[in-house]
Amino acid sequence: MSMWSRRKFFLTSLAGSAAAGVTNLFARATPGAAASNGARAVTPAVQGKRPLIISSANGVNALGRGMDILKKGGDTLDAVVAAVTIVEDDPNDDSVGYGGLPNEQGEVELDASVMHGPTHRAGSVASVRRIKNVSRLAKTVMERTNHVMIVGDGARRFAVDEGFEEMNLLTEHSRKIWLAWKASTSFNWRPGIDSPEWKEKMSTIFSDTPADQALMAYAQRVIADPPTGTIPCMAVNEKGDISATTTTSGLAWKIPGRVGDSPIIGAGCCVDNEVGAAGSTGKGEENIKISGGHTIIEMMRKGMSPTDACLEAMARIARNYNNDKKKLATFHIFFYALNKDGVHGAASLWQNAYDKGRRATYAVHDGTEAHLVDCVPYFNETAVSD
Repeated sequence: MSMWSRRKFFLTSLAGSAAAGVTNLFARATPGAAASNGARAVTPAVQGKRPLIISSANGVNALGRGMDILKKGGDTLDAVVAAVTIVEDDPNDDSVGYGGLPNEQGEVELDASVMHGPTHRAGSVASVRRIKNVSRLAKTVMERTNHVMIVGDGARRFAVDEGFEEMNLLTEHSRKIWLAWKASTSFNWRPGIDSPEWKEKMSTIFSDTPADQALMAYAQRVIADPPTGTIPCMAVNEKGDISATTTTSGLAWKIPGRVGDSPIIGAGCCVDNEVGAAGSTGKGEENIKISGGHTIIEMMRKGMSPTDACLEAMARIARNYNNDKKKLATFHIFFYALNKDGVHGAASLWQNAYDKGRRATYAVHDGTEAHLVDCVPYFNETAVSD
């Protein structure tokens, strides 16, 4: 055998061994699941489908409107904004828009962002009061100005100038929950000791009707574990064009002016029309610190599946706390993603949703009907905060 033939044989054998090693490594991973210590697994390849629209679980009943737009050849950004607008308008969803849980002063403050893949544009608003549909407002910022983000009273004034209606966003449902929170955290916002009801602080807020008693039970849960309600929504059409939006009422009882990740381009919302889209719900501060949306896009650019890219972002959050489960159990976070081929995935820090009795899920509409799909948990256990 010549020197060149021996060298060619050696290199070919080496390459084959390396490929086999990678195959074995992937085969050893548990598909679609994370180990209890947070080790990330490689998910199996799946066939994508276009058009496709996904969101957090609270958007499951709204994705049909977005899919109708996609099937008619409409723009992907119009599709996702139309879907989340349904949730923003719903007074019974206290995570976004009208009826959102307020800040500590009882004011509903909303944040939102949009990204339009085909034109590489973005728009964002934050700390907006008295304007219900902030996803549309963020889209208006993108379309009508040369800015990307407008905040606070400036965003409200801009909305009014553009024809948006001002309204009181605090529903009676959310107002009662806020009053219950005030009563539970402040000695001044409960009956005095001269009142026969001073031990029963909730009875002055909620009546004894079944509806109010159910609302009181719900209020007690959200007081103990303030929600960070949000809805991210992403879509890819037949041609492979991608857009996304994220809209939220933010962390309940927040300091006025607090802004989470939802309006932050590259954190709560990120789109690259050549790669895919990503969004998040949960504790926005943790996502901002790792630029989660951008991280997921870059992992998908390198060939990761949407699910594995979401798990990589989750790993970076966990690593910030040295995988200390006691500290990590004090919050929850979710990532959602789709790629240009119509493959989708999502990851949750813990196996459970905010309701500890339910598994974490997200909503998917692939052209047939909207349905819920399990998130892949980073920790295969339920979070239990002290």
